[in-house]
Amino acid sequence: MRWLTGWSGLTAADPTLAAVRPIAGTLLWGGPNPLWAVGDWRPDELRLAVLRPGGPATVRGGLDPHDPADSADRDTPATLRLAVAGRCGATDREIADGLAAARGGALRHLTHWPGSYTVVLRTGTRSTVLLPDLSGAQPGFHTPFAGGTAYATAALPLADLVGAPVDAAHLAARLATPETPETLGDRTPYRGVRRVPPGHALGIRGGRADRTPYDDQPAEPGGAEAPAVRELTRALLEAVRCRVRATGPADRPRLGVDLSYGTASATVALLAAAVPLPPGGPGAGAGPERPAARTGAVKGSWARRAEPPEPETVPAVTLGDHDGLALAVHAPRLRHLVVPPAAPYADLADPLAGPLTDEPGPVLADAARYAAAHRAGGADHLTGHGARQVLDGHPARLADLVRSGRSLDLLAPLAALAGADRATAGALTGTLHTPVTVLRAARRLARARYADALDDLALKLTLRQEPVPGRTMGRTLAADLTWHRPGPAAHLLADEPLAALAQHLRTAARDGAPTEAPGARRARLALYRHAAHYRTLVHATEQHGQRLHAPFLDNQVVRAARLLPDDLRLQPGARHALLATVLAGAGRTDLPADWGRAPGPDPHEPARRGLRAAAPALTDLFDRPLLAEAGLLDAPAARKTLAAATDPAQHVPPGTLAALADLVATELWLRRLAARRPGSSWTGLPAPRRTALET
Repeated sequence: MRWLTGWSGLTAADPTLAAVRPIAGTLLWGGPNPLWAVGDWRPDELRLAVLRPGGPATVRGGLDPHDPADSADRDTPATLRLAVAGRCGATDREIADGLAAARGGALRHLTHWPGSYTVVLRTGTRSTVLLPDLSGAQPGFHTPFAGGTAYATAALPLADLVGAPVDAAHLAARLATPETPETLGDRTPYRGVRRVPPGHALGIRGGRADRTPYDDQPAEPGGAEAPAVRELTRALLEAVRCRVRATGPADRPRLGVDLSYGTASATVALLAAAVPLPPGGPGAGAGPERPAARTGAVKGSWARRAEPPEPETVPAVTLGDHDGLALAVHAPRLRHLVVPPAAPYADLADPLAGPLTDEPGPVLADAARYAAAHRAGGADHLTGHGARQVLDGHPARLADLVRSGRSLDLLAPLAALAGADRATAGALTGTLHTPVTVLRAARRLARARYADALDDLALKLTLRQEPVPGRTMGRTLAADLTWHRPGPAAHLLADEPLAALAQHLRTAARDGAPTEAPGARRARLALYRHAAHYRTLVHATEQHGQRLHAPFLDNQVVRAARLLPDDLRLQPGARHALLATVLAGAGRTDLPADWGRAPGPDPHEPARRGLRAAAPALTDLFDRPLLAEAGLLDAPAARKTLAAATDPAQHVPPGTLAALADLVATELWLRRLAARRPGSSWTGLPAPRRTALET
């Protein structure tokens, strides 16, 4: 795990604090508010800029030897320092210009460069600003420390620093209401460690932390279709290009792509294969160079005519139970690799054997499955994560169309749902029941008061209603046309945490309602949740020296996708059509007309097989779960659900699969955290401060 950390405004007089620093950290700048980089950062992933009065800004690599003339001891209140950490496509000149513009208070433009990165800006010696990204894939955290504020791009090191115990109430909120800000707030799984909301800047002045939005979304998202698609094409091309141009270690192929995520990953793969790689550098060239052919122009001459080098092949990895090969049209540089997938829950024989991630996430139940694909990939491994959340129209956006008086735009999605349900549930259900059910749900949500929605969610938690799987696509979609939905594992929690969450929701219902439309709000919160899951995937499966990339979660791509009209997002097959248009803009016009629209295998079947195969290990895991010891889990109900899910004679609905994945992942994370030595992220901590992390 790579992370940045620092602090600002410490007032404690304890001289022992001067020795506190992260283990194996590289000091990026010193002074009273230092900044460190911890982990296996590459030289081109850290860049520092300094602007002093009367001179131009200078930019250097964060891991380069420090220039003695650039000592932080020389900083004055007018000195500006900027750190850009991650994969950023800005040139040194652009970073220098950005720092100069930040002197006047302009911060938003520092988040407009291609790539996925974090920005830290220091003004003088006592003021610091941390800028995470828009999606939450590059988050920020902070906590009070020694009279000031410590901040980091990971929560666990801050919990280590201050001895924060696990926040059981927050774990309950994550399981019961994973997309409800009223219960999640800005908390983390560690008590006292706070999260910087996506799209917000953390300002620390005089030791006090303050968060302000740096990216206000338009009240009415969406615009004209043609310019929106052009901007999406440009943003995605730049996002892929800045990864392809990176240089990686020589112990694996320089670049890799993943075809296990449908049309999104196929699009990223084809764009990456069309961008020429930089010559030379680490990882370039998989074998010995071919000798140049003799020209024969002069008898006896050894003059040679240089042959153009063969293009470096790009491993395109597909898990064996995915249909990625069918989505990837021919590209000369792609070298297809099919990786036999491990079953979900395959690595539960030793619950402590896996990595400890910064936060829990359902991918922990499936980490071994994707680690195999990532091992076969390149040093920079590009994936299609986030495309569905960034590009698709969340079902609740149907209510936004009703609220804005565009009910006619509902005809196409309703017709598509009706056609799908006619094929599976009969002509009467598809033709009449599905459109009426969905239209009623959309109108009901468009008229619903936000306070009533919070009260309804509180009632569902109190009654511990088990989600009923929809028998048709129409019913399933209509159930999602709400302001809030309980998490799939909510009904398996104990009564006490559910009652506490319900009371909190009833209190929050007295506050004001959000100004966002329900569909836009639900889509934004779903994006945040997916980005957090992707970050856990990176921590759990990324190999040393490797980088996993999700270009769809970049700031530029997220901003471009906001321009897409809602009615375009909600058209049947909209994401596939959008991505085909992006590829056409990049020169790929040979895609088949039904690209990405053919029905694929059941995506939930591997989880069902994995549960049955891992039944003994899962039974042991829930024999005495830490979740129950912390008062969060109704252990008998969880064991009953597990027994039914591992019975080969029963069909397990997707909601039950998601509930068990959440519970298993949180239990694994708690056990690995409890087995960890507290304070192991830092050196020089005073002994009384090194309290254990406990549940």
